[in-house]
Amino acid sequence: MKLFKKKEKNCCNVQCGDGSMKRGLEKKDKGSRIKVLGSGCAKCATLEKNVKEALDELGQEMSIEHITDFTEIASYGIMSTPALVIDEKVVSFGKVLTIEEVKNIILTIDG
Repeated sequence: MKLFKKKEKNCCNVQCGDGSMKRGLEKKDKGSRIKVLGSGCAKCATLEKNVKEALDELGQEMSIEHITDFTEIASYGIMSTPALVIDEKVVSFGKVLTIEEVKNIILTIDG
């Protein structure tokens, strides 16, 4: 007598069916190069403002998206906000970056 049904193995604990679903850790690029992750508090707003100012000073135009959905934030492995994601890579979390710090990160990634 079996008490528990054996689970079918798959990539992300989700039935993939035709294989069209990607692994849970992979992110879909929604066209936004820069994402600020956070609830919308003052620290998150300051980080977003600093990112915009850094881009202006560098003369670069990148789309900025502010993610406030905690499920989506957690999917990046973030437990401390604000966080900064560039090209789907978490580059900072748990602190408000200065304009200079943001510029250095952007130049490192683009460089």
